[in-house]
Amino acid sequence: MENQNREKKDDIIAGRNPVSEALSSNRPIESILVAKNNRAGSIVAILSKAKKKGITIKEVDLKKLDFMTGGATHQGIVAIAAIKEYSTVEDILNLAKERNEDPFIVILDEIEDPHNLGAIIRSAECSGAHGVIIKKRHSAGLSYTVGKASAGAIEYVPVARVNNISSVIDDLKALNIWVYGADMNGTDYTKCDFSGGVAIVIGNEGKGISRLVREKCDTIVSLPLKGKINSLNASVAAGILMYKIADGR
Repeated sequence: MENQNREKKDDIIAGRNPVSEALSSNRPIESILVAKNNRAGSIVAILSKAKKKGITIKEVDLKKLDFMTGGATHQGIVAIAAIKEYSTVEDILNLAKERNEDPFIVILDEIEDPHNLGAIIRSAECSGAHGVIIKKRHSAGLSYTVGKASAGAIEYVPVARVNNISSVIDDLKALNIWVYGADMNGTDYTKCDFSGGVAIVIGNEGKGISRLVREKCDTIVSLPLKGKINSLNASVAAGILMYKIADGR
């Protein structure tokens, strides 16, 4: 009954031939899930192709694949594909130029929860950000769940996927874009001047911003916390900061 009620997800590619063809066509693939102890025949060639492309491979129970595919034939392998083509950082900068606006960019340093990514994309669209930059590895990608959580914003916000966040920050700083990292022990965000070109960095849900990325930021900003816990949900913090940035533009 659970499988019958499950929504069809457009990002699920099931079966050996479909997964192999998706890899050959250069369709953006987020990850490949393979049944445990299933490394025989054409599976080996498929996984080899995926590794060469730097795609994450996960071993999972057969029941998980059964559930993901709604009971359809999957032959022990499933690919999770992006539901939208990724943009480039240049695309994001060009959008700012087209609007005759200073760049307003959201950088996500290993946001792993697809619901958080979707919510951040939604807030980015509503606050007028020109795009979102995510990391290729250890990050949620443009999956069905992200698209649903974005409430359609994924269709309007360019999302670029990069190998190295630190090098992208260097490139943005060279363009006179000021980079703010959201983390603890920083300047109160209400006291910051967010005028001009701005990029805001939001860190991983558990670990926050990585040390190297933090060091690359021009300024660390913090949201004052008056309760008993010491952190906000990543998408909530991102939304607050995005609207503060939007307010000063």
